[in-house]
Amino acid sequence: MKVLCVAEKNSIAKAVSQILGGGSSVSRDSSYMYVKNYDFQYDGFPFANRAGSCQVTMTSVAGHLSGVDFQNEQYGWGKCNAQELFDAPISEVLDKNQRKIADNIKKEARNADFLMIWTDCDREGEYIGWEISREARRGNHRLTDDVVYRAVFSHLERRHILQAARNPQRLDMRSVNAVSTRMEIDLRAGVTFTRLLTETLRDKVGQTNGVARIVNGSSAGNRKKDTSSVISYGTCQFPTLGFVVDRFERIRNFVSEEFWYIQLQVPSEAGNTAFQWDRGHLFDRLSVLAFYEACIETAGNKATVIDLRSKPTSKYRPLPLTTVELQKNCARFFKINAKQSLEAAEKLYQKGFISYPRTETDTFPEKMDLKALVTNQAQLQQSENSRTAWASYAADLLSESPGSNKFKWPRSGSHDDKAHPPIHPVISLGPQANISATERKVYEYVVRHFLACCSEDAKGQSTTLKLNWGGEIFTASGLVVLERNFLEVYPWAKWETTKQLPRLELNQECQLEKTEMRSGNTSAPKPMTESELIMLMDANGIGTDATIAEHIEKIQVRNYVRSEKVGKETYLQPTILGIALVHGFEAIGLEDSFAKPFQRREMEEGLRQICAGTRTKNEIVLDIISKYKSYYAKTNSSKSKLLEVYDRVRAIMS
Repeated sequence: MKVLCVAEKNSIAKAVSQILGGGSSVSRDSSYMYVKNYDFQYDGFPFANRAGSCQVTMTSVAGHLSGVDFQNEQYGWGKCNAQELFDAPISEVLDKNQRKIADNIKKEARNADFLMIWTDCDREGEYIGWEISREARRGNHRLTDDVVYRAVFSHLERRHILQAARNPQRLDMRSVNAVSTRMEIDLRAGVTFTRLLTETLRDKVGQTNGVARIVNGSSAGNRKKDTSSVISYGTCQFPTLGFVVDRFERIRNFVSEEFWYIQLQVPSEAGNTAFQWDRGHLFDRLSVLAFYEACIETAGNKATVIDLRSKPTSKYRPLPLTTVELQKNCARFFKINAKQSLEAAEKLYQKGFISYPRTETDTFPEKMDLKALVTNQAQLQQSENSRTAWASYAADLLSESPGSNKFKWPRSGSHDDKAHPPIHPVISLGPQANISATERKVYEYVVRHFLACCSEDAKGQSTTLKLNWGGEIFTASGLVVLERNFLEVYPWAKWETTKQLPRLELNQECQLEKTEMRSGNTSAPKPMTESELIMLMDANGIGTDATIAEHIEKIQVRNYVRSEKVGKETYLQPTILGIALVHGFEAIGLEDSFAKPFQRREMEEGLRQICAGTRTKNEIVLDIISKYKSYYAKTNSSKSKLLEVYDRVRAIMS
């Protein structure tokens, strides 16, 4: 009995073949240098039980096996009206390397009795799995749906892979249709508006503005390959750009206002303690002055304690780690951009160090053996010199000796993608591990986050003191941290003991050291950071946890946004072209459809409905493409506004 297994990447194929083959797989070259074929014997597939030991070949693809595009002969750039592309037929296209990979699958499938897909367990992985099955059937018509299976796995730990091999499932065709829908809409909308924008603005923008020469769409077959500047459109990139431009305009149009407030100073053992006015601050100086003078006349330099409360408080440990949280925090804590952090996490996954890094789930399954994962990090078999900086902390979590910070089941969030658990470490990292500095940072973050999840919350005592001064209420708060717990392993969460409050009792009259009427000014928001942009995109449904990094990179590559380093922080600033595009669509009346997230969010909801089986691909495509047709007609008839806005923005910004 012959079984063909196909993974999404060669590194996964190699790791799985070593596990299933008991370390005795034999490697063969394929026609594509980065894909190998691994042959071995395995007897654990339930669909081939009667056959006993099976002859298995494990190979891989390198991501998507094909793309979609329009026929260049009829629909290439300059060969048709761009509007025709909304209804033009779409063809499957393969580049030179994809053809080599496809040929290898067809060749290896010729004598196969079963096909087992080992792609990533997400929507994109289902679609790639379908591409693989389609190509395998071209080489072997006997590989019908009945003999095609898919493995469900989230990391490369041996027992987990063996369990996946013994419990295969079927490809989820609803997810395949959802990805196909997204690809078709992105292609039709992207190419039509890219051509419209380029033909409208190319001469105006010119070479001097540094417009990126980017090819839009899944293949380069029908785009110009000369030096013409391409002003591309993407259904995710424009809302992403819109967030950056919106922040830029809020800063540019910001007008600072002066405000006034009252503050009291009360002597304490550690120096004066400031009490803040419960009214906050007011923008009317005379009103604050009236309050201040009334308090002085009524109470002088005396105040009365009207409330004194002391209660236990906690700082919660983090929720289990998702892709978005990983990208956001790597940008915040290490200044590693989203693309770099996700790439590093992918490599760590492929090497077996962490679980699958593309997940929306922030709840661990009840059956997972998390204590075993903590034990791995304790490195109890290692010498003291070769243990990691967090090994002792992990060992203490599992210790039986008295202490507050013991292993505790992680908190549960509200998201579960039903595909993968939260990101977590799988095996311990040795000091000689062959990984890059970025991968090591990301790995350490994943481990520390996981150990923090499995720890006790930090515990403390908070005290709130309220004073009445002439009828106005003033408050001071203090904190004493009693048990740091998860903070010991998670240094990025700050929670410190504050200055000691004055020793006062309820209804006690106290002497005021100083009473002040002070002023300040409102400040403009700071420019957009990548961490903030990731949060906005996630909250508004722009892209997926796995593609957010790609969209942020694209708006920079296309010269719509540039990064600007100020001190230790890096900000994202829109370029003249980026600002002009957003305001140009606003002038046309399409800001909600292009620079705002509403249209993309509607499409993502449509994809979820396809996955749920409540709507079909044809319904979603017809619905959204009909809207893009109206957007195109409106934009095409208002091209002069795009040019006018570009001139206006350039004049203002130059």
